[in-house]
Amino acid sequence: MSKILITGCSSGFGLDAAKFFLDRGWDVVATMRTPNTDVLPKSDRLQILPLDVTKPESIAQVLADAGPIDVLVNNAAFGLPSPVELVDLNTVRTLFETNTFGTLAMVQAVLPSFRKRRSGVIINVTSSVTVKALPLIGLYRASKAAVDAFSESLALEVKSLGVRVHLVLPGRSPETRFGANACPHLRGLDNPDYAPLIEQTLARIRDTSGPLTHANDVSEAIWRVANDSSAPLRIPAGPDAVAWMEEAQLRA
Repeated sequence: MSKILITGCSSGFGLDAAKFFLDRGWDVVATMRTPNTDVLPKSDRLQILPLDVTKPESIAQVLADAGPIDVLVNNAAFGLPSPVELVDLNTVRTLFETNTFGTLAMVQAVLPSFRKRRSGVIINVTSSVTVKALPLIGLYRASKAAVDAFSESLALEVKSLGVRVHLVLPGRSPETRFGANACPHLRGLDNPDYAPLIEQTLARIRDTSGPLTHANDVSEAIWRVANDSSAPLRIPAGPDAVAWMEEAQLRA
């Protein structure tokens, strides 16, 4: 039996992935900033633990409480929709602390044990927007693209040590709190130069027609790379993510 630790399990992709792996007989460590035992089924194979990926002491405690794990899924993140010119720099620092440095800190924390055992899988959930430029999410995109970049190098560094590294790139999903969590940080609606673009972009985000990514798409992608040693470094999750990846490959 294998054990997986997933960050950001209070809702969305992380919550669905925790349920997905539980249903398939894995031991699951589901982490959240504020643990909520009501969102997951009761199971003796489940640990729900508090974790703030921006705090080293929180990371050390969760790994001590979890015990040895076989797979790490870095999913915790938040969004920041705003024109680059108007983004509050303190909010940008918080964004990178969570999305980029938090992911890096988790990777660094598990790698010593993975290297010692000569086994382990690291799965970083980023975004398909890293392969396609869109307005308003430049800083969010940058925080996730940084994870893509260091993951590519990391995969080369640890391959001979028996450790695998993968990227799961979801598309646009109506099943996450991305919009709700991100909108308080939105700037520019009162700016006559940016307001029309912001309104158009928000309308596209709210539009649920056309191909979308569902939480199960992401869980299936995570499941694939957790179990398939031949899986590629990057896995798009969701039909829109697949289309964007194909477009990016055509442009390359």
